[in-house]
Amino acid sequence: MLDSFNARLRTAVTRKHSQLCLGLDLDPERTSSLHGNDLPSLQAAARLIVDATCHLVWGYKLNFAFFERFGSAGYAWLEQLAAHIGDRAMIIGDAKRGDIGNSARNYARAVFGHLNLDAVTVNPYMGSDALEPFIADPARGAFILCLTSNPGSGDFQRYPPERPLYLEVAAWAERLNGAGNVGLVTGATHPGDLAGIRRAAPSLPFLAPGIGAQGGSLEQALAAGAHETPTIISVSRGLLYAGEGTLDDIVAAVGDYNRQISDLA
Repeated sequence: MLDSFNARLRTAVTRKHSQLCLGLDLDPERTSSLHGNDLPSLQAAARLIVDATCHLVWGYKLNFAFFERFGSAGYAWLEQLAAHIGDRAMIIGDAKRGDIGNSARNYARAVFGHLNLDAVTVNPYMGSDALEPFIADPARGAFILCLTSNPGSGDFQRYPPERPLYLEVAAWAERLNGAGNVGLVTGATHPGDLAGIRRAAPSLPFLAPGIGAQGGSLEQALAAGAHETPTIISVSRGLLYAGEGTLDDIVAAVGDYNRQISDLA
């Protein structure tokens, strides 16, 4: 039997000496030396990047939107890329799922059974029954959206001011973590709020997007984590399009991020 997802997460951090999650969000509207705007070149670039970095990163984040935009061919690419990564690194499906009854169960079967991903991002808005299928297997993880990195996060997540919704979500997620497989998405663009989230959810690992192109604080995102509750740093564009976007540029940028994380840890 596999360990719980959060235990597997910690083991991978130790084994890889990395808390870096590389988002494979290759953008056909932004060409580089590795790819053009056609699907075959994106597929080839993704394979090259994985092969060059899989020993350097904690894992990969696959944002379903960047695959689904290509329809059935894009979903086939998602299947192929997940299989290509295999057990060389942890894989988070950035799908932001959250639905009720049979819908949730079938989403979970697709992510964990068919694609064989290690974790998925989920939306808490519909409540615990919508998330139960995603945390039924202790070895598979669910990162619950808590305080997101986008500018509109304050529209709902910060209300009411005296006890904002994001803190309620954090405390609720802490209670859901009986199997040791729940984490939180905590945007690094809100560094002043991370300590409060940590107090509300002391046992949960964080997935921190928003560093790099969005300007989040690496230092403060890492400060919210610890050995038992690490912060996984998620970076996409800042690594995929580093320098001239060559494979050497990407590998160098990954190494630089790992050094920065190590120096701050």
